[in-house]
Amino acid sequence: MIVAGLQTDIAWEDPRENFRRVDAMAEALLQGPPESAPRPHLLVLPEMFATGFSMEAEKVAAFARETRTFLAGLARQHSVFVLGGYGEPHRPRPANACSIFDPRGREVLHYRKLHPFSLAGEHEHYTPGDSLATTEVEGVRVTPLICYDLRFPEPFRVTAPSTDLFCVIANWPDKRREHWSLLLRARAVENQAYVLGVNRVGAGGGEPHSGDSALLNPLGQAAADAPAEGAAGVLVGMVDPAMVSQVREQFTFLKDRQPDLYRRLAEARGSAGP
Repeated sequence: MIVAGLQTDIAWEDPRENFRRVDAMAEALLQGPPESAPRPHLLVLPEMFATGFSMEAEKVAAFARETRTFLAGLARQHSVFVLGGYGEPHRPRPANACSIFDPRGREVLHYRKLHPFSLAGEHEHYTPGDSLATTEVEGVRVTPLICYDLRFPEPFRVTAPSTDLFCVIANWPDKRREHWSLLLRARAVENQAYVLGVNRVGAGGGEPHSGDSALLNPLGQAAADAPAEGAAGVLVGMVDPAMVSQVREQFTFLKDRQPDLYRRLAEARGSAGP
């Protein structure tokens, strides 16, 4: 499967302008001559691509229906799968979510961010999710996670056996960019899976973003050329589930895990006190 990450410069809380920018990027990518580049099967957009990572939760959640309609239309128009993130109405507070739409514009996956970014007060404005989701795209098993989720290895481990490609969509700021690149590579190596990180560029909420979008293979090696630093652009690469199987068969690290032992150790430490 060929996947494309659209590293966009998000206009702050301006869905119409962001739709226009994504439309233009998708058109340039998908309507060019066939020989110019391989045609992607899956387009991946950043976290809250229509508004930016705004703490005006109710305001951005009001655009959810319009954003979902745009994503479905983009998928139908170009006959591709599309993954994009947005704020959506939820209770007790809105949720930071994403969806995958198939080439007919049907939603085939919905996921809510498990870990609100408490350092920015996201937990005070958005309700966390409580489940993980995986779907198959052109024979590739895809599991999305959102930004701050990247810092937590547990959801990756839980879904690794049923995942070939993790898609991490983000608004990850420039000041922690080294962590972004390091953690993307770590998640690929430790789970022996492809990891696609799609970040934004530009200033959002006063924070500069360098992008650094990347596709890593199951050995943690770069599998695509990154867009220019700090510039809007597209990353295109190949995801081969056969490589996931091959790496896992050659290096049986996942089979050597001992989840029951880890649970017992955690319980013992919890009961032992300080």
